[in-house]
Amino acid sequence: MKAYKNKKIMILFLAPVVLGLLVFVYYPLLQTVIGSLYEWVSYTPDQKWVGLKNYGAIFTGSGFGRILFNNIIYAALSVVCQVGLAMVLAACLEELFMRKFQGFFRTVLFLPSLISMSVIALLWKCIFNPNTGLLNTFLMNIGVQNPPTWLGDANLAIFCCIFISQWQYVGYCMLLDLIGIQKIPQELYEAALIDGAGSVKKFFYITLPMGKESMLVTAIITVIGSFKIFTEIQILTGGGPGRASEVLATAMYRSAFVNDEMGVASAYAVIIFVITLVLSLVQMKLSKTGGEADV
Repeated sequence: MKAYKNKKIMILFLAPVVLGLLVFVYYPLLQTVIGSLYEWVSYTPDQKWVGLKNYGAIFTGSGFGRILFNNIIYAALSVVCQVGLAMVLAACLEELFMRKFQGFFRTVLFLPSLISMSVIALLWKCIFNPNTGLLNTFLMNIGVQNPPTWLGDANLAIFCCIFISQWQYVGYCMLLDLIGIQKIPQELYEAALIDGAGSVKKFFYITLPMGKESMLVTAIITVIGSFKIFTEIQILTGGGPGRASEVLATAMYRSAFVNDEMGVASAYAVIIFVITLVLSLVQMKLSKTGGEADV
């Protein structure tokens, strides 16, 4: 009787969550997948079955290669800058002379991840302004005659968008790496110190090899975020100039709210979902490779 009562309590607690997932996650996901197989617009309920035509239009379109390249380059540079720098910072904070200041620096470095990217993007849009922006004003004051147009340059726009977002989540990745480093047996560092190894050698021969699992997890998280990136691109360039800085999320937005091709937009959404799902499964697999997970 008691077990039956406990089971009823568990069901009562789980029911709101399961219902919320069904209504707000799985039902919209199913509708998106179904919608990607139709040709339809937002102002009429009429839908025309086209099968995989929307996907074909995306994959064979002239701009898809550039869109995918932008997401990939965003992910690659984010891994190098965020994951790499985060591990260096975490290793520095674990040095003996830095441990008494660790709490302060953890807070300071984590705070940027709480700031709205919309605000930061608007600020940097003003800074990158080719006529009145602080950056070009500074360059002209030091003698640069023809400074770049930055967001107006097809070759620089995507890198400007990447640049402004790298600092935000370094602190978050650093905290994850810090947890991984703190699990490394201190005896290894003590033995290395006795052998005369300095901080650099300890980092490359102990910290990096022993902390590779936390780095893999942060790398996967960063790559997933890079394929869902939208805010800074939309605010800074809107995918322009032309479609030079377009990514999957802004292409979906353009298809839905500019071109009113809701079927194509749904197909973009499914593509983003599949990519992030695969990366999430990889992350789940990697997170279970450690010794603690195998116990």
